[in-house]
Amino acid sequence: MPTFPKPVAHLDGGADAPGTPLVKPTGFREYDARWLFGREINLAGVEALGRGLGTFLRRTGIAPHLVTGHDYRSYSPAIKEALTRGLMAAGITVHDIGLALSPTAYFAQFALDVPALAMVTASHNDNGWTGVKMGCDRPLTFGPDEMTALKEIVLNADFDEHAGGRLIEVTGFAERYKGDLTDREPFARKLKVVVACANGTAGAFAPDVLEALGCEVVALHCDLDHSFPNYNPNPEDMEMLRDMAGKVRETGADIALGFDGDGDRCGVIDNEGKEIFADKVGVMLARDISSLHRGCQFVADVKSTALFATDPVLKANGARTDYWKTGHSYIKRRSHELGAIVGFEKSGHFFFNHPIGRGYDDGIVSAIAICDMLARNPDKSMADLHRALPRTWGSPTMSPYCPDEKKYAVVENVLKHYQSLAARSEKVAGQPIRELITVNGVRVVLKDGTWGLVRASSNKPELVVVVESPVSEDAMKAMFKNIDMHLEDYPEVGEYNQKI
Repeated sequence: MPTFPKPVAHLDGGADAPGTPLVKPTGFREYDARWLFGREINLAGVEALGRGLGTFLRRTGIAPHLVTGHDYRSYSPAIKEALTRGLMAAGITVHDIGLALSPTAYFAQFALDVPALAMVTASHNDNGWTGVKMGCDRPLTFGPDEMTALKEIVLNADFDEHAGGRLIEVTGFAERYKGDLTDREPFARKLKVVVACANGTAGAFAPDVLEALGCEVVALHCDLDHSFPNYNPNPEDMEMLRDMAGKVRETGADIALGFDGDGDRCGVIDNEGKEIFADKVGVMLARDISSLHRGCQFVADVKSTALFATDPVLKANGARTDYWKTGHSYIKRRSHELGAIVGFEKSGHFFFNHPIGRGYDDGIVSAIAICDMLARNPDKSMADLHRALPRTWGSPTMSPYCPDEKKYAVVENVLKHYQSLAARSEKVAGQPIRELITVNGVRVVLKDGTWGLVRASSNKPELVVVVESPVSEDAMKAMFKNIDMHLEDYPEVGEYNQKI
């Protein structure tokens, strides 16, 4: 049997080099894999990824069974087919659930009793991107150690071939997933809900589930269209949020719930047509859940509001929050390790553990929890619950371009800059630095609680910048101005997706 060729980082011949696997090394990210299809990975490269993943699973001692599914992009079925060929060459039995959300595949690991996962999705990334979310210890997904080991196997073509690989096509699994989510009593409060899917895969799932639970659903771009004719399915993006807000005002809905491309995140617009960033939604849910489970543990990522630590209601309920690294794999794992009832990310990844969920991020489970919260507060609107939080002024997640090969070095230099300022007792935005939190990039906390974060994106060639102040909008903007002026010193840092 011929040896499978070693992948290359660039194809000089492009389409004239058939059969040569293209795999750009930077596509192996901290906890999943993402590439521009055709430019950074080709189908032969995807097959190499499958061979590498199958090899890794067998060497790790995992039973050779894996769930796969694909999102609704024009090329995702071809990506999944190539991945499956590679997995089967490594002797893996592949259970294909078809068109799916990432949480559908996570659920399949439990429902089908299959240990491993390889979900083909680029989530909210622009068209042209592809990727794979992987795991072998449900409900957890790969972290840096697993991704590094997998990268070494793939790039060195260090593959083990095994007989016995086969494909099992699992039919009707979408309905089984929906049935699991709706196997409960309907919401105790009748809610009119705008369900926004930006033509992504969630359109095949979220409206049906929420309608089955008693919501009056107003569908917004829920028809599947892989060209994303309106905007990318990203409920952290202001364009999608503004469209959701307009539909709430038009229809008089109680809330708008928006889902990303692979359905593991949920964004929120209140009944007044105002966006509520996901970390504030998290605090609202934490208040509700800690009133039912006093003394419970939460986890929040370092991009999230300081209210998880300072909110008086959470303190009164005995809730504890641990701030941890941003990234669905990190927060999922940390929540699992600490026995947290929920882990929250500012991006909208929420991880509900027992008795609410199984520990993985599912945007529809998040939507159900939000509707349950509203049902437990029948005399209050979403806007009322939001206004009940202590006031802070926070930014959206801002993402200036920075190449994958340079972004971590830039963040390291930003950290050194603020460490130097702190060592010399110099002020930032007119205030002393109270604390530098370095669990993930650098979060610069000033004396009055105003803070700013700079970190490297884990899945795109970008930095991540977030600022918040409990004092005023001016203080929040001053913090951003300080960070932004420093980032201007780095020519490799480009334009932002948005600014405040």
